[in-house]
Amino acid sequence: MTERVVLAYSGGLDTSVAIGWIAEATGAEVIAVAVDVGQGGEDLEVIRQRALDCGAVEAYIADARDEFATEYCMPALRANGLYLDRYPLVSALSRPTIVKHLVRAARQFDATTVAHGCTGKGNDQVRFEVGITSLAPDLKCLAPVRDLALTREKAITYAENHSLPIETTKHNPFSIDQNVWGRAVETGFLENIWNGPTKDVYSYTDDPTFPPVADEVVITFERGIPVALDGVPVTPLEAIQEMNRRAGAQGIGRIDIVEDRLVGIKSREVYEAPGAMALIAAHQELENVTLEREQARFKRTVEQRWTELVYDGMWFSPLKRSLEAFIDDTQKYVSGDIRMTLHGGRATVTGRRSEVALYDFNLATYDEGDSFDQSQARGFIEIYGLTAKLAAARDMKFGNGVDLSGFTLNTEK
Repeated sequence: MTERVVLAYSGGLDTSVAIGWIAEATGAEVIAVAVDVGQGGEDLEVIRQRALDCGAVEAYIADARDEFATEYCMPALRANGLYLDRYPLVSALSRPTIVKHLVRAARQFDATTVAHGCTGKGNDQVRFEVGITSLAPDLKCLAPVRDLALTREKAITYAENHSLPIETTKHNPFSIDQNVWGRAVETGFLENIWNGPTKDVYSYTDDPTFPPVADEVVITFERGIPVALDGVPVTPLEAIQEMNRRAGAQGIGRIDIVEDRLVGIKSREVYEAPGAMALIAAHQELENVTLEREQARFKRTVEQRWTELVYDGMWFSPLKRSLEAFIDDTQKYVSGDIRMTLHGGRATVTGRRSEVALYDFNLATYDEGDSFDQSQARGFIEIYGLTAKLAAARDMKFGNGVDLSGFTLNTEK
C-alpha cells in the first residue's frame, strides 16, 4: 500500500508546490488539509480544487472559525494571554486548531506522516510537530522547506515547469499570518529593527492618528466569556469579529515588538489584534472587580506560565491543562458589564458593573455612610509590620541598621 502524507495546505505557492515535491521525494500520496481560522482570502472550495489540480489525491477542508474562537481564543482571553505582556498569541493559538484537523485527516485517510510548510528558524515548526506527536505519537512529521530543501526559488521554478495553477510572480515583501484573533507581519525591511512600519504593513487597523469620533461599547461577560455587545447577544466568534471592526477603525491593537523565539533568536514582529486587545483589556478590568486579591495575584503568575507554554507549542501538555483548571475556577464570578471608549488607538475602560463584584461602595467611600471601621487599622498595622519591626531592631542591635548619616534636614525658614 502506498504511504500517505497529510499536508497543512494554505493554497499559496509553497504548499501548492510541496504537494508534488513531497510525492517525488518520498513516493507518497499527498492529502491536502486546509483549515479556515478566519484568515480571509480565497474561498475554501477554490483552495480545495487547487490542491487537487496540484496533485493531491484528497483535499480535506474545514471551517474551524467557531471552533477556533470558542476553544482557543476564549481560553486565551480568560488567561489574559499576552506573551512578553504584549503579544496576544495570534499564530500560537491557531496552530493547535490546525493540528487537530491534520491528525483527524491522517486517521481518516490512513496517513503515516504529517507535513507542514514551516522553516527551521521559527516557532511554528515546534508548535506543529509537538502538537501532532502529543495527539498521535505514532505519526511522523515532515517539513518540505526545512527537510527537503524547498526554497522559494525552487518553488517558482517547479510551479512554472509543471504548469501549476498558482501565481508565481507576485512577491510580497512580508511574511504574513492572520486569523480572526489577529494578524502577524514579519521579514522584509522590518528585519532592520530601526525601520519603522509603513502604512502598507497594516490591514486590520486604520491609522490611529486620524481617528473617527469616539466609539463607546458595553461588553457583557459571563464566567470570563463575552456574551453580548451593547446588549446584543453574540457568540465568541461574533464578539471577536465585531470588536475587530470597531476597535480596528480606531487603530487599536497595533503592536511592534522584538520577541524571544523558542529557537533562541530574537525576532522583530508587527502585530494587529484590535478585537483581542480590547477584549483582554475589558476582561482584565472585570477581574479587578470580581477576583479576590490573593487569587488575582497568583493568577498573574499562572497567566504568564500558561502564555509561555502556548507560545512554545505546548497547547496539549499536562501542565497547560492543569493551569487551565485553575484559570477556569477563577472565572466563576467574572461576570458583568464593562464600558469602554474606543478612540485614537486606545481602549479605555470608563465603567464597571457586576452583581458578583467584591467592590463594596460602603467600604470604599470616604463620604457619609462609610462602613469601614478605621479604629481597627492601628492594630492591623502593628501586627502586619511586626516581623519587619523585629528584623530592624536586630539589625540596629548588631550595627547593620540603615545608614542615615548622608541625609541632611533643611531647617531654614
